[in-house]
Amino acid sequence: KFIFGSSAIQALDLVDRQSITLISSPSGRHVYQVLGSSGKTYTCLASCHYCSCPAFAFSVLRKGDSLLCKHLLAIYLSQIMRTCQQLSVSDKQLTDLLLIEKKQEA
Repeated sequence: KFIFGSSAIQALDLVDRQSITLISSPSGRHVYQVLGSSGKTYTCLASCHYCSCPAFAFSVLRKGDSLLCKHLLAIYLSQIMRTCQQLSVSDKQLTDLLLIEKKQEA
């Protein structure tokens, strides 16, 4: 909690609720989706330390006062605890998923 602040408890809650899904395609690409506490789903790229949530954009990227958001921390915790749900999709489905996310951000 000293390092991650209040997001540590919130991340553990997301892990407990099994809110993290690893989505992978046959080409080896993968993304994570995290069902946030607000009910909104966020797309995360753990390999490059990115989350689509507003807290990541503001607290991590803009202000630089946090190392990561609760969604990324929940992903890292669920990887260690091996509690990620897994979903396999086609490469086209994964592309469509990312394009839909991009349109929603715009």
